[in-house]
Amino acid sequence: MKRALISVSDKTNIVEFAKELQSLDFEIISTGGTRRVLEENGVKTISIDEITGFPEILNGRVKTLHPKVHGGLLSLRNDELHIKEVKENNIEYIDLVCVNLYPFKQTIAKEGTTFDEAIEQIDIGGPSMLRSAAKNYQFVTVVTDINDYDKIIEEMKDLGDTSLETKKHLSAKVFRKTAQYDSYIANYLTKELDIENPESVTLTYDFHQSLRYGENPHQKASLYRSSENPYSLLNCETLNGKPLSYNNIQDANSAINILKEFTKPTVVALKHMNPCGVGTASNIIEAFQKAYLSDPVSIFGGIIALNKEVTLEVAKEMNKIFLEIIIAPSYELDALLELKKKKNLRVLVLDTSSANTDVNQTVTVNGGVLFQNLDNYIVDKNELKNVTNQEVTEQEINELHFAWKVAKHVKSNAIVVTKGTQTVGIGAGQMNRVGAAEIALEWAKKYGHKEDLSLASDAFFPFDDVVRLAHEYGVTKIIQPGGSIRDKDSIKACNELGIKMVFTSNRHFKH
Repeated sequence: MKRALISVSDKTNIVEFAKELQSLDFEIISTGGTRRVLEENGVKTISIDEITGFPEILNGRVKTLHPKVHGGLLSLRNDELHIKEVKENNIEYIDLVCVNLYPFKQTIAKEGTTFDEAIEQIDIGGPSMLRSAAKNYQFVTVVTDINDYDKIIEEMKDLGDTSLETKKHLSAKVFRKTAQYDSYIANYLTKELDIENPESVTLTYDFHQSLRYGENPHQKASLYRSSENPYSLLNCETLNGKPLSYNNIQDANSAINILKEFTKPTVVALKHMNPCGVGTASNIIEAFQKAYLSDPVSIFGGIIALNKEVTLEVAKEMNKIFLEIIIAPSYELDALLELKKKKNLRVLVLDTSSANTDVNQTVTVNGGVLFQNLDNYIVDKNELKNVTNQEVTEQEINELHFAWKVAKHVKSNAIVVTKGTQTVGIGAGQMNRVGAAEIALEWAKKYGHKEDLSLASDAFFPFDDVVRLAHEYGVTKIIQPGGSIRDKDSIKACNELGIKMVFTSNRHFKH
């Protein structure tokens, strides 16, 4: 008769699984709470202390850490020495192990969990049994995923045992699971102890979905979840259209990050990870019109993200444009029906009021990973420093602050030109700041915006050339970080030309 050892924290479907094993002539060894559940549901079990001859001690901390458990798991059934030593020590083989681990991740996610409570949820015996069984995969079936129960039973019924290929796959899954489990513990302790630059970092992700391809059709791609951040595309509900592509996800993520800067009705139009239009107004239709009219050409095939409910009026306007994605917190029923007329239009729901709880950003480079804190900072309006002769009005401060919020999310070198609370020209990702300014200012001029404009620069002006160029296009106020050794040249030019300028004292490079 074969033997199975079952000790699980998550007891979903475990009774059914154990009964199927018994029907296949398995004896069931079990521990603690798992044994109690099985016995209460009619599954006859052998307690672990009957196997070890030693009681469970230390409130269950020690129960399976015993040679009669690990000898039964690790012994090679085709090795004469192993066979001899197993017999001499009265060890019986264990042919299947079913273990899932203490809920460490779930415990530390609970508000108010203490350090000691977290430590108590570090599983020791479970990972040890899993690793022993996984190492001896040729002879032991190791189960750590509830989703594998049915496949295992099916193979055992058809073949009398799980296949060697299945055993290998189950073994590999164990080492992924235990590595991930250890990473949760290590990362928690690193954070709790406020350790900067630990000697090693282990990142872990959970599979979310396969993607058709990556940036280009010849590249394979998948999406994995790294956190439970509520302000994430992974939490979006899709109401219409196909699954998001790799590029869709990159672009949509950029759009919602811009949207997060604003609380008043705001619409972001985005293409290739840069905004092509942002508008804020007293209502969502006016905000949409501002965003669209900022650049009605570039939005073709782009994304619209809104932070207020989509009305039928807005839906009809959006349906006049070819769009890939619309993201909003909610939709009027008539608006949703309107948008669903385009079967390929991806219509997503995301609670735009939810918090962005991620704190770090990682970027891969050849042979390594860069870590940094997310750029969650935005200068307060009251901290802006007027550096020119003329006083800046409250309305002008509001307009400049709007431009600054947008510039934060534009690839460097970045120049954003605005009229009120509407972008009218954006120069993104240029090799020099004058080139970015020329693009933004020419775009504003193309659509008839030639006076009382604001200009935001994501980093300081090393010369006064941008100031003088901006004046030619009707810019009357500028917001920039300051901090150049030649700030006085730009300030002098502004005073000569009647331009107001404020400093933020911080920059927002975005690479």
